[in-house]
Amino acid sequence: MNFLRKRRGDDDSGLVDENSRHKSKKPANTAFKQQRLKSWQPILTPKSVLPLLLVIAVIFAPLGIVMLLASYNVQQIVIDYSKCSSLATSSYNSIGKKYYTQHFKQSSNTSPSWKITNKTVTVDSDNSYDTQVCSIQFTVPNSIDGPIYMYYKLTNFYQNHREYANSYDLSQLKGVAVSAGDVSSECSPLAKNSEGKAYYPCGLIANSYFNDTFSSPVLLNPQGSESEQNYTMSTTGISWSSDVNMYKNTEYSPSDVVPPPNWHKRYPNGYTDSNMPDISQDELFQNWMRVAGLPSFMKLVGKNTNDTLDDGNYRVDIELNYPTSIFGGKKYFVLTTNSVLGGRNLSLGIAYLVTAAICVLFGIIFLMKQIISPRKIGDNKYLDFNKGEQAGGGRGFRDIL
Repeated sequence: MNFLRKRRGDDDSGLVDENSRHKSKKPANTAFKQQRLKSWQPILTPKSVLPLLLVIAVIFAPLGIVMLLASYNVQQIVIDYSKCSSLATSSYNSIGKKYYTQHFKQSSNTSPSWKITNKTVTVDSDNSYDTQVCSIQFTVPNSIDGPIYMYYKLTNFYQNHREYANSYDLSQLKGVAVSAGDVSSECSPLAKNSEGKAYYPCGLIANSYFNDTFSSPVLLNPQGSESEQNYTMSTTGISWSSDVNMYKNTEYSPSDVVPPPNWHKRYPNGYTDSNMPDISQDELFQNWMRVAGLPSFMKLVGKNTNDTLDDGNYRVDIELNYPTSIFGGKKYFVLTTNSVLGGRNLSLGIAYLVTAAICVLFGIIFLMKQIISPRKIGDNKYLDFNKGEQAGGGRGFRDIL
């Protein structure tokens, strides 16, 4: 039962409900909480829309042309070598057109070729493994000034999956010797092995590390020389400076940890004092650990920022260790230059030009409509609901509330 009581100094008409003394949930009477902030609501009329469309077209069209020219000047060759082991033979044969694209300042009528060979890789005096090497020959029809970049590209590989992207231990990467019991649960099921030893580095990202190896391009029969000429690709300075500063050499003892399962070829007997990985210097590993946001992505393998890539025939040897058929993806070899906008990508320039064209098209349509059948614009003052009483004696919308 609610009791009414009279406040001190009030008359009987000021009786207040006992429950009204409780804190109210009603928002405060402020411009922000009551949505009375000032705002600009443009009135779209032909006099404002037509010039706006024209301005957008004038700005976007030149930007689109500049972007297209910048991307078009990027020279590159991209080769899908996913099926090299099945399509290449023991001697060089041409690569099908659907497996490569190339763009140079001078056109080249020579298609790339490849061959497959078997190779035995010696790990140490007691261990070795058999693999295949895909040797790719391609022609650079004109000399290219540096910098030159070499990438590998993967498709249909979802590094952005939440469980995959979180599957690492940051303390491990910073060099801390985390005990097996304290390894981050995000690394599960690759936190520790059946013997209770911690994986280093733990997690799904490290375990799936891309391990195809690329040689630097070799110029075959260069002019004035009978020997091959190596165009050196450096693996230093290919990762972000923030990553270089974050990754530290580990404090683990080799006997305390084991390599991830997929690193068995490289470390068949586990870690020793002579082969303990130093991830602070392994920028290829650092690039892999920085997960990509899209299922198709490129990772930098090497670069040469100073030397000119002379015209001629080149060979690159790729050791095939990384399977892509298990996730339905493809892997590519990419040799490219860059521009102020990055790599060769015509999409952004085309998008700007399409936007400019749409603005021009609709501008013409609206202009013709205004000329052929103009519509009288109403008096704007009747759109203002803040003035209260209007000419007709009505009240504004907020006054009604």
